[in-house]
Parts: sequence; C-alpha cells; structure tokens
Amino acid sequence: MSLPYAQDERAAFGGRMPTAPGDLRIEANGIAPVPEDRRYGRAGRLFTVWFAPNLTMTGVFTGTVGIALGLDFGTALAAVVLGTLVGAAPTAYLGTWGSRTGSGQLPLSRLAFGPGVVLPGALQWLSSIAWDALIGLFGGDALAQLCGWPFWLGVLVMMAAQGALGVLGYEVIHRLQTVMTFALAAAFAVLATKLLRGVDPVTTSTVHGADRAGAFVLTCTIALSLALSWAPYVSDFSRYLPRETSRTRMFWCTLGGISASFVAVQTIGLWGASVFTDQTARGIDSLLGGGALGAFGLLAVALAALCSNAMNDYSGSLALQTMGVRLPRPVAAALAAALGFPLVLWMHAADTTARFQNVLLLVGYWIPGFVAIVSVDWLVRARARRGAPVDLAAEHARPRPWWPALAAFAVAFAAAVPFMSTGLYVGPVAEALHGADLAYGVAFLVALAVYAPLRMRRAR
Repeated sequence: MSLPYAQDERAAFGGRMPTAPGDLRIEANGIAPVPEDRRYGRAGRLFTVWFAPNLTMTGVFTGTVGIALGLDFGTALAAVVLGTLVGAAPTAYLGTWGSRTGSGQLPLSRLAFGPGVVLPGALQWLSSIAWDALIGLFGGDALAQLCGWPFWLGVLVMMAAQGALGVLGYEVIHRLQTVMTFALAAAFAVLATKLLRGVDPVTTSTVHGADRAGAFVLTCTIALSLALSWAPYVSDFSRYLPRETSRTRMFWCTLGGISASFVAVQTIGLWGASVFTDQTARGIDSLLGGGALGAFGLLAVALAALCSNAMNDYSGSLALQTMGVRLPRPVAAALAAALGFPLVLWMHAADTTARFQNVLLLVGYWIPGFVAIVSVDWLVRARARRGAPVDLAAEHARPRPWWPALAAFAVAFAAAVPFMSTGLYVGPVAEALHGADLAYGVAFLVALAVYAPLRMRRAR
C-alpha cells in the first residue's frame, strides 16, 4: 500500500485546507498530513470539540444502566466517574499526536499496522456509521416530533445536515462545537432541572455481595467504552494545531472535555432512572410537559445529535481513505451519512435500539487492543528519535513487518471474548464473575503482552 504523503496519494487524499479560525469553506484535504506552515489554533479548542458532542440523550439513557443493574446512585456514580476517566485518559494521550504529525488517528496507525490497517480502518468506518444510526435515531425522532413530520423525514433532514457539516470539515466542526458547548450545556441544565424536579435518586442497592461487585464493574465498563470510543478519532481534530502546541495542555483539555460531558449526562440518567422509562423523543416531550419547554427539549436533543454525528461522518471519511478507497474526503463524509439513513429506518421499524447498543459495545472491544498496539509502536519510535521531531516520511521509509500488529490485535480480541458481558453474549468468565465485564482491560493487556516483545525485538 502506498504512503499517505506520496505524490500520487496527495492527488487523491489531499486538497484545500482551512487557513485560520473562522475559515468555513469546504475542507478537501483528507488523510494527507497537514504541513507545518498550514497549522493554526490553540489547545483550548480541544475542550469544546470534545465536550459538546457527548451531550446526547444516548449518554443520558446509558446512564440509567447502573440503576437498572441494581446499584444505588452513589455507587453507580462512582463507577461512571472511574470508567470515564480510565477511558478518557488514553484517548487524550492519543490526541496529542495530531499536532506532532499533522495526521489523523487511523492514518497514523499505518506506522504499526502497515497494509493491515485495512482491518481497524474497516472496523472504525463501520462503527462511525453505526454510531450515526444510533444517535441519529434519537435526533431524527426529536426533529420529527418538533416539526410535526413523519419519522423518515426527520431522519432524512438530520442526516443531510450532519452530512453537510462532515463535508465542510475540520474548521466548521470546531466552530460548531464551540457554540454548542455553551448552548447545549445551558439547555441540558434547564432540562435536568425540569426533568429531575421532585425526583429522588435511588439510595439503596438491590444487589449485594458478588452481584453488586459485578454490577459495579459492568457499569464502569460501559462508561469506559463511551469515552474510549473516541480513541480512533481523536487526532483527527488536533491535526491542524501547530507542532509547538503544549502537549500537556492538549491532554488536559481533551480529558476535561470528554470526562465532564460524559459524567454530566450519565449523572442525569442515574438520578432520573425511575422516570426515564420511555427512551424516545416522545418520552422526553412528555416528561417536560409538552408546550414550549417540550419543544425546547426536542430541539436540544436534535442539535446534540447533529454535533456528535458530524464528527462521526468526518472521521469516517478519513477511515475510508485510510483503507485505500480513493474517494475525495467530502464525498466520503457524505457517503457515511447516506449509509446511516437506511440503518436508522431499519432500527426504528424493528425496534432494535437496545440490541444495537449491545452490538456497538461488542464492536468496541477492538479498540483497547488497537490503543495498546499503536501506543507501543509510537513509544518505540520516539525512543529511536531521541527527542527529534516526528518525520512521517522517514518513519514510513523504514520497512517493518506488519504481521505482529495484526497477530496481537486478533489474539487480544479472542482473549477478551470469555470476559465479555452484553445483552447478546455473556462469556463464561463474565458469568462466573456475576456479570462483571473485564474484556476491555484484558484486550489491552493481552495486546500489550503480545505486541511489545515483538516490536522491541524488531527495534533492536
């Protein structure tokens, strides 16, 4: 497979780039690295780009899981905070690579995976479409309720709008998330005040002993999976930052944006689990009492879905190009939104939302192994550079066998299977541990144990 910075690929995967904050013209540039003289912006914008897209009703409804499993509010909240921080930390670490290379996350993984990057690239592309459908289901439904449209029309308008944002690209998404951070934070504060007025949190656990421990671990894993789901995307939204941008500040801004938003929406779900029984836009409208406040709530739900899915479509376009598909980035972003539309209709018709959430959790089990592999490869290369700036052309010029990364990736996923606990499948170890899901941790550690010796041996 040819390299993303080679001349022939620049023609297919390069193109016009934004030049400064506020340049809202279409970004044609795909996976071609951003030259240093085209970089701009500050680390602070990473907080808003990772805060706004997580303020969705999907996160609120996911937050009810801890109570549904039998935990009390305090214990479930501790699990949510712990899981979110554990998932957000590696995501924030990977996000610091964007400014150092000018490259997105999946294109950077070619360093470790070589031609085998097609596998994680395909998983990432399919996952972005799946998230499009899951979040678009709530957003499209809310828009249809708000405007009095049939469901399919609400979804169509939602998908068209998010696809347009994905087509416009990096700078438009950053500016949108800056505005929506303040707008959605205020909207969700109002909604939470209204929704939770007179609602008391659950203060007593209905599970005890090993069952309580299993429920705690599963709640923690679900929160972890949400935060870690951004890991294959994260450098996509820092690749235009200047090389000299503080990596420490980048890390904390990303960690803060992801953690604050996910903990906030899941806390709303935990507190109001007893009233969030109808997990639809109609249910939200009903809980808010209809009228102007109900319309305000529906608008907030639709805008939140738009913010999140615009990022899915953008990163999905980069994943598709990383697989070697020579579509211009704007076309690839539009394609992701278009494919999400029939998937939403299928989910709505078959009432498969809960099952699809389980599929997403199952698909997400590949991410910890991916994070371990690319991190080891990066650290080995950093030691070889001895503090010198990253030169992607030089890094790719050193031929490396790509089978160790794929082998570690496959072994890690296989090792995690007995530890999985979803509505679709519960592994024997997870069952023995009373539903505790340790698959994410197992996948990460196994990938680390398999890949690190092979990679360091190659380095020597």
